[in-house]
Amino acid sequence: MKRVALCMTLLVVAWRVNAGDALYQDIRYTIDENYLTAEVTLNPRATGEVFIPEHIVAGQHTYTVIAIGDRAFKGCKGLTAIVLPKTLQRVYRSAFDGTGILLNKTNWKDGCLWIDSILIATNKSIKPRFVVPEGTRIIAAGAFQGNKTLQRIELPSSVTRIDHETFRDCKNLQKIIIPTTVTSIGEEAFTGSGIYTNEKKWKKGALIIDDCLVATNNDLPAKYVFKNKIPIRLIAERAFANRKTLKSVTIPETVTAIPTAAFYQCENLMEVIIPATVKEVGNFAFYKCTLLKTATLPSNLKSLGMGAFYECINLREQVLGEDLEVLAQGVFYACRSIKQLHFPSHLRRIDNGAFAGCSGIEQIKLPETLTFIGETAFAGCSTIRELLIPARVNSLPKQLCQGCTHLYRVTLPEGIYAVGDEAFDGCLALEKINIPKSTFRIGAHAFRNCQQLRSIALVDHIHMIEEGAFAECKLLDQITLPTPLKEICPYAFYHCTSLREIIVPDSVKTIGEEAFAECRSLRRASFPVTIQKIGAGAFRDCSNMRAPAFPPSVEIDKNAFKGTKP
Repeated sequence: MKRVALCMTLLVVAWRVNAGDALYQDIRYTIDENYLTAEVTLNPRATGEVFIPEHIVAGQHTYTVIAIGDRAFKGCKGLTAIVLPKTLQRVYRSAFDGTGILLNKTNWKDGCLWIDSILIATNKSIKPRFVVPEGTRIIAAGAFQGNKTLQRIELPSSVTRIDHETFRDCKNLQKIIIPTTVTSIGEEAFTGSGIYTNEKKWKKGALIIDDCLVATNNDLPAKYVFKNKIPIRLIAERAFANRKTLKSVTIPETVTAIPTAAFYQCENLMEVIIPATVKEVGNFAFYKCTLLKTATLPSNLKSLGMGAFYECINLREQVLGEDLEVLAQGVFYACRSIKQLHFPSHLRRIDNGAFAGCSGIEQIKLPETLTFIGETAFAGCSTIRELLIPARVNSLPKQLCQGCTHLYRVTLPEGIYAVGDEAFDGCLALEKINIPKSTFRIGAHAFRNCQQLRSIALVDHIHMIEEGAFAECKLLDQITLPTPLKEICPYAFYHCTSLREIIVPDSVKTIGEEAFAECRSLRRASFPVTIQKIGAGAFRDCSNMRAPAFPPSVEIDKNAFKGTKP
């Protein structure tokens, strides 16, 4: 099955999807840790009869199985039967290409391959005028793709979605009856079909089937207003994608959702009027609509998808409705023209990269309901000056505020147990931050290049100060190392040129490579008798310091004190 550009966008976005693989009862799944869902992924060695449960357990969590993924069992000739759960929301026909299930003719009936109440695939034995039986829950993505026999089809009310490429290249398909129960239509569901290629079906650059807008073409007017006799209730995924002529669009009040990638990369789109009836904006809905200035979201919006306004660099002030509880990954990534942003009072999560690169935001006031902040959430928000982390957040993620060059004050609550890698890397103006008593880890490069940081109190619960944690903090002139510390990691205080004195706690056994290299103001360093190893260049070019004497048992690299006083 052809995969569209949407599936490739995650290769170029600036955040990491919070997902992983899990093996459960010999079947491999991809799990989404944010939403506790699972999708059956590639299982090229599956044989015999396979049972897919409604839920799987991985680690400390239970995940609901919602999909059989693209090519999940492709080529598994030994796969003879499969039991599918009722929790499924999506199945790909390609999941069964070349399997024993698909190759076994006895599994087919009237030109259709069924598994439970799911229509998996069709062949030329299907009737030209076909009525899908009532009770069919899912039609697999691509189930009818390339079928040249099909001319007319009627879907039952039990079907709620027409999936990706379901009727693609059905060259003789001229009529379809879509029930009002269908709430979403996947990308390219009708591309290349008889309906799609029939020019009489198109009106002003739009293909509308029943009350569903399924596709557009380059005849679309610059200012598009829905004016159909039958009100449009549904817009298909990617329906307006890449339409370079489109400058303005008014969504009708009969529409309740703007689907996935609906206006994907409409590079000349400047205005979208969204009615109050819209409750959901899907993933990548306005991805890289770089001229978009106005897209006022309804106050009762319940869902705002991943990357919805990714790189909408001209998008202005946004007010987020109080019903929003999650701000998804990269939702406003690089929206650098947004200056003011109101956060919903019931917000629970801000996911990875949600506001990364929003260099125009001047103030961030997080609600007390917030429990989770993802990696790079505010990275590159170069104009914010203060940040107060709410009490329910217990960890600062990787690169949280990396490159926030005007951030000068951060207030952390008790309960923060870790400061993530590069959390404040490059925060050039950072002067004040408190480290709570609950903190036990300072991540790698967490405060690297915080050039205004003069002092910091490290609490005695800290067991780990990772590599380069305070490197290039050029004004840092005093620091007290915590007593539980067992190692000073490589580059931990590299190029802290104002640091004058360091007392190494008795607990420390190792001082890593370049740990205090180029600390040119360092005059005195006290070492415990328990020290066992001093790494290469640990005190290199500490030109005001005299190398102390150590007992023969201490392993000292020959360049550990290179450049110090003789």
